[in-house]
Amino acid sequence: MFEYDKICEFEKPYIIAEIGSNHNGDMNLAKKMIDEAKRCGADCVKFQSWSKDTIFSEKVYQDNYFLKDDYRNRTDYTLKEIVDEYSINREDHYLLNEYCKKVGIDFNSTPFSKSEVDLLVDELDVPFIKIASMDLNNIPFLTYVAGRGKPVVISTGLCGLADVSDAVECLQKNGCQKIILLHCVSIYPPADDMVNLNNIDMLRNTFGCKVGYSDHTIGTVAPLLAMAKGVCIIEKHFTLDKSMVGWDHKVSANPEELKVICNAAKVGYKMLGSYQKIVNEDEERRNAFKRSIVAARKIKCGEIITEDDIDFKRPGTGIEPKYYSFIVGRRATRDIQKDCILSREDF
Repeated sequence: MFEYDKICEFEKPYIIAEIGSNHNGDMNLAKKMIDEAKRCGADCVKFQSWSKDTIFSEKVYQDNYFLKDDYRNRTDYTLKEIVDEYSINREDHYLLNEYCKKVGIDFNSTPFSKSEVDLLVDELDVPFIKIASMDLNNIPFLTYVAGRGKPVVISTGLCGLADVSDAVECLQKNGCQKIILLHCVSIYPPADDMVNLNNIDMLRNTFGCKVGYSDHTIGTVAPLLAMAKGVCIIEKHFTLDKSMVGWDHKVSANPEELKVICNAAKVGYKMLGSYQKIVNEDEERRNAFKRSIVAARKIKCGEIITEDDIDFKRPGTGIEPKYYSFIVGRRATRDIQKDCILSREDF
């Protein structure tokens, strides 16, 4: 369950399986995806609450711009028909929300209009409002969202640092102090040298907000590396079949990949550990792995010990090698056999 105060950096990240429109308008498929996301260990499934009236202008529909290769097998469809078919209506929202409650996983969806915000907040009581990168610079929309009393999780793709700053300022000025920034590169998929995971540290240091990561890469490497940066949220597109026709299937995690990410989230944060150099009790008991000062040859009683007379070998139960200068130049008090571990009584 999402609770803003319990979603913390450098602890177990909250995993969002971004179904988006990968249900392809089929609510039975959507339910199967919810089941699978829960089985893999995700904390939340997220959809997208656009309609043909809230996402594109008429010019985009006339150009059929977003069809391209993603719908290469559906040349008989227009973009407007695709959007209408793949959108989820009010009843679908209720259906999916109730199904998530039954399964035991958080439901959420990204709104693209004020009316969709109202549906998600007033009727479905989602735990947070997710803002897509395309609305990062939509100040009127952010102003409205800020006043709805929910934490805001906002992706930071498409725009520069000044736009991120304006968005954070807008949200805070209008009453929203619970903000999580998601580092995001809005290319599907980005080249490796475009991922820029060091932006996670930059966002944290610049804005003092909690920071997560919204991933559009292929595979699991980037989300796992983001965990090493201490992100509090991982958002990853999710599909049951990468070969399905649609906008996001090919850049989505399949169940096997989502399970890798979720399993890493359970234990990976523990491995980050402390900034302090700590020798734990188990290591202290492994002195046999260290070295001690030993005699490099047979040394007779009364001889002056030289640097050539000593060596350094396991186990580490005797005098540590760093103290060798205190032995060199001293006189042996007894006969010492070769490879004997030296002690203070020997000189």
